[in-house]
Amino acid sequence: MAEAKGVRGVLALELAGGASPGRPALAPGQGGALAAHVGRDLARLAEGVTGLDLVLAAAHFDPAEALRPGWPLHQRLLELHARAPGRGEGPRVLAFGADAQGEVPLPFQAEPALAGGGLRVLPFLLAGPADAVAAVGAALEEKLLALGMAQADTALLAQDGFDARIEHARYLTVHDLAAMMAMQYTNQGLAPLWNLIEAALLAPGAVEWLDAGPEPLLALADGEARMALFDPAGWCAHYGHAVEDHDGRLQRAYAHFLARQRQFAAVLEAHGIPLLYVHSNGEQDARTLLL
Repeated sequence: MAEAKGVRGVLALELAGGASPGRPALAPGQGGALAAHVGRDLARLAEGVTGLDLVLAAAHFDPAEALRPGWPLHQRLLELHARAPGRGEGPRVLAFGADAQGEVPLPFQAEPALAGGGLRVLPFLLAGPADAVAAVGAALEEKLLALGMAQADTALLAQDGFDARIEHARYLTVHDLAAMMAMQYTNQGLAPLWNLIEAALLAPGAVEWLDAGPEPLLALADGEARMALFDPAGWCAHYGHAVEDHDGRLQRAYAHFLARQRQFAAVLEAHGIPLLYVHSNGEQDARTLLL
């Protein structure tokens, strides 16, 4: 049978008290033990899991690192799975983290700039025949969000291995994780940007706009985000502000706009979405410059 790309998911660790884990990745023995527990937990949730290979990244990441166009963390797991020994000898449980000397290979080194968040994720992949992957994937999409709490001994193993204080450990598909991030971004006032991120993840060939003043003007095309960079006159022209500024309100609004652009740029960078700035002085419609 043809092989599918696999079911993409994460083991999400909610940390207690904002304390970062003491270790970035697990040693081979610890990683293998955690992967075995993950496989057991998932098998309790969906029939057919035991017939698939489980590939776990025994290293933790910020959720944004797992939600990037092309799914690079899961793609790396897929590549390692293809090269792992034992192919054709029955279902395998594979874990990749630190090496025997405690060093973390580059593909599983989390970005230091994104450390410190209260939620860390361990990507996993279930791989095998296409029909089996499809059936298990559908079952997990239906069940994980509501029923995907990890067993207590799995959470304890992760807590001890990563030297972390974990309040909750649960399994999510990448779509569940995306839905959770969308809610968080809404709570943080970033909902207008999520449509672009979601399009980059799920419809990389799509064209998506953020064109809702007073927000920054953005377009996503060909996998790249393009942001209009206005000077003060161009900003006034595009957003319909009067040029006169007798009490400084316009200047403060423009400063807020620039801060919002920087915030959006940081979020796009965290999700690995390339950003191009396109200068506009207001002499022509900035929308025509972005595409």
